Amino acid sequence: MRQDYDSSIHLFPVIEPFDSGYFEQDMHKIYYEQIGNPEGKAVLFLHGGPGAGCSSAHRRLFDPEKFRVIFFDQRGSGRSKPYASIEKNTTQHLISDINYLREKLKIEKWILFGGSWGSTLALAYAIENPIFVSALILRGVFLGTNAEINWYLYEMRRFFQRLMIGSSLISHWKNSTIYCLPIIKG
Repeated sequence: MRQDYDSSIHLFPVIEPFDSGYFEQDMHKIYYEQIGNPEGKAVLFLHGGPGAGCSSAHRRLFDPEKFRVIFFDQRGSGRSKPYASIEKNTTQHLISDINYLREKLKIEKWILFGGSWGSTLALAYAIENPIFVSALILRGVFLGTNAEINWYLYEMRRFFQRLMIGSSLISHWKNSTIYCLPIIKG
């Protein structure tokens, strides 16, 4: 990182949600929260993973005066329960959860903001529900193709092997991979 770069001037302050709670789908209790301007342009933040969850740091990415930002921890992720469950947890289930949340919050159209796995989910949702999407913002796009999954499973470790040897990162990486594959492959 450049030494003259000050991230505080490029991000918004952390603010508290004006609404938060859980909704139940199948056997899952899914956490959501809203920040910013309740009358602002609606944005749905789709986190990476699967399994990552949202954090207060993500709130700093959006102008709270202009946007109504909805965060939700996807099934098995973050504050949603049960944690790390892959039962009834496929891309199709997540798309249904997004539609349920949109209807619950009475949102006609929203911007989808997705990173990594969240970009895949945003694209899958937009393909099935284009009338509810006003725009897509995608970063670190991961499409879950066989080539990408093979790189993630077998090739990526070549670049990080020295960091992982003798650390708990290897077992964490293997466990998160085992968790993610059934969700990505549906």
